[in-house]
Amino acid sequence: MMSSPVSLTVIVPVFNERYTLREIILRVLAQEGKGIISGIQLILIDDCSTDGSRDLVKQLAEEHSQIQAVFQPKNMGKGAAVKAGIALATGDVTLFQDADLEYDPEDYHRLLVPFAEGIADVVYWSRFLVWKHRRVLYFWHSVMNYFLTTLSNLFTDLNLSDIETCYKLFRTSVLKSIPIRSDRFGLEPEITAKIARRGLRVYEVPISYS
Repeated sequence: MMSSPVSLTVIVPVFNERYTLREIILRVLAQEGKGIISGIQLILIDDCSTDGSRDLVKQLAEEHSQIQAVFQPKNMGKGAAVKAGIALATGDVTLFQDADLEYDPEDYHRLLVPFAEGIADVVYWSRFLVWKHRRVLYFWHSVMNYFLTTLSNLFTDLNLSDIETCYKLFRTSVLKSIPIRSDRFGLEPEITAKIARRGLRVYEVPISYS
């Protein structure tokens, strides 16, 4: 069983996110010291933004010692940004976080429960499992997500409900052992297929989403 407390690495790919970036970073850092989170390593990977996000990433890294900034030399895609973050991850567990405000870092603590109980290697958050409430999503967005998730499940023999969710959390040692080839959004099905192939213990947790 993973002992409490745990250290958390949060990987945030950034591309033209200057209007939401500071707010989401402050929300992430506010989780440090809450519950079983003993410390946060926050890795910001700027994917050659053109809207001023790059300068904001530099400023945030200067303001907060928990932040490690990475600047891609050219736009290389979300998968490449995540891979750059994984290489630098040092926490007990590692989580992927988008730079917009759709996902609430206050939910981190529920995500960590299966790890604290020693029953999970990987946890996916789902926008489609019922919790206290959930936002009603666009119909065709839901249809496409259902199609992609079903297709992935056919090949992996998993019964996930939402492979396209941003929030995926891994034991860092496990994540570092998985070779990832995709540089763009192929990251989602690729990493799902590889954790299934290894027979890792995968859990889903419902999230709030706005």
